[in-house]
Amino acid sequence: MTDGLPLPRRYLAIAAMSFGSALVIIDGGVANVALPTIARDLHVDQSAVVSVVTIYQVMLVMLMLPFAGLGERVGLKRIYQGGQLVFTVATLLCFFAKSLPFLLIVRAVQAIGAAGVLSVASALIRQIYPANQLGRGLGINSVVVTSAAAAAPTIGGLVLSVAPWPWVFASAIPFAVASLALGSAIPAPKPRATTFDVIGAVMCAAMFGLIIGGLETMVHGDSPVVSAAIVLLGIVIGYFFVRREKGETDPILPIDLLARPVLALSAIGGFAAFTASMTLLISTPFRLHALGFSAAAIGAAIAPWPLTNMVVAPLSGFLSDRIPAGILGGIGMVVSICALLLLAFMPADPSYFDVAWRMALCGSGFGLFLPPNARLVVGSAPRERAAAAGGLVSTVRLAGQTTGATVVALLLALGVGEGFVPPLVAVGLAVIAGLCSVARLRPSIRNPQAAEVADEVPTLKHAR
Repeated sequence: MTDGLPLPRRYLAIAAMSFGSALVIIDGGVANVALPTIARDLHVDQSAVVSVVTIYQVMLVMLMLPFAGLGERVGLKRIYQGGQLVFTVATLLCFFAKSLPFLLIVRAVQAIGAAGVLSVASALIRQIYPANQLGRGLGINSVVVTSAAAAAPTIGGLVLSVAPWPWVFASAIPFAVASLALGSAIPAPKPRATTFDVIGAVMCAAMFGLIIGGLETMVHGDSPVVSAAIVLLGIVIGYFFVRREKGETDPILPIDLLARPVLALSAIGGFAAFTASMTLLISTPFRLHALGFSAAAIGAAIAPWPLTNMVVAPLSGFLSDRIPAGILGGIGMVVSICALLLLAFMPADPSYFDVAWRMALCGSGFGLFLPPNARLVVGSAPRERAAAAGGLVSTVRLAGQTTGATVVALLLALGVGEGFVPPLVAVGLAVIAGLCSVARLRPSIRNPQAAEVADEVPTLKHAR
């Protein structure tokens, strides 16, 4: 079996994957900027138009693991490029949206395509890079995702200044065209000859959709009884789903991977880290607005986070091919905890510089933690389960980000979302992530069966 793609094909495949990732990240983020304009043009309340964003997030979390399992069986490349095509067609349909319900259907279809792309992206990256450069590859992909997320609001604002809001969604289509044009370079690993568990996929989607949807309705002021019932139903389905998955050879929910303590700790740590980062990023604009910062100043004060992350993420990915993820993650979370405490106890009347350097320090800490954490999960899984591992990484990220948004909404509802409480909540979550990372260094946590994939991940002997 070859170790990664030969040059120069590898560069073409990297470019195709980068354009594909940018496609779904940008089109998922530009909607935030367009919400007021959409509400005005479609004659709906601003509170109702927020569902344009939430339906996209919830659908993504629901479908990530089922699509990862489907990719193992019908082909990773087929799912990836099929997702791009679905996403592009749905984006074009935005031009025909004359009502909110139709737009919500289009956004749901967009999320289906995005789930196809994101669910197998990490597994394809593993096929593209040699095993000793996997961390570097995931670091580069992290930069693409971070850069696209940071650029999305700017792109959306520029498009809205010269064109109607449907063109905001269409702004990412050139990325789809470029990715599909270069798609022949993407590897097409042979599918596995196993049956896809349709019932398990439906139960997985229902579990995530009901729990996350119920929590969203609860914090947005809907009936607490109905919201609690929705969450409870999701938990009940989840209980029977997990029991069912334990008996499956190739489960949709990768219990076989989570049974390894080192991967379970990585998943828990990643979830805590993403929740912490999203809690801070969403709450900070409210805090700075209360302190008298203008909208432009708020954006400029937060910008050092993604800008620093763009530098640190590929560096940490490169280092993760040589240094155990437990060490890198532990250092990253120590840096993040210090930065979060500094943000929590800023001066009463902070200047731009007071906020900016703290955000840069925080972004560097999370940038040091996340790529090595993802590299460990994807690289430690057997090659035939790489799609499931990649789907787990994406699901953890999306679930953490959605949970962070829900936490902020709850804190705002309680009247403590504009002060030092959100950063302190993030500190607690960062402590959990750091402990999970350091715990992976303990000999008792090391996976004795890791030798099975030693040829895939040479540095696994360090027992990340």
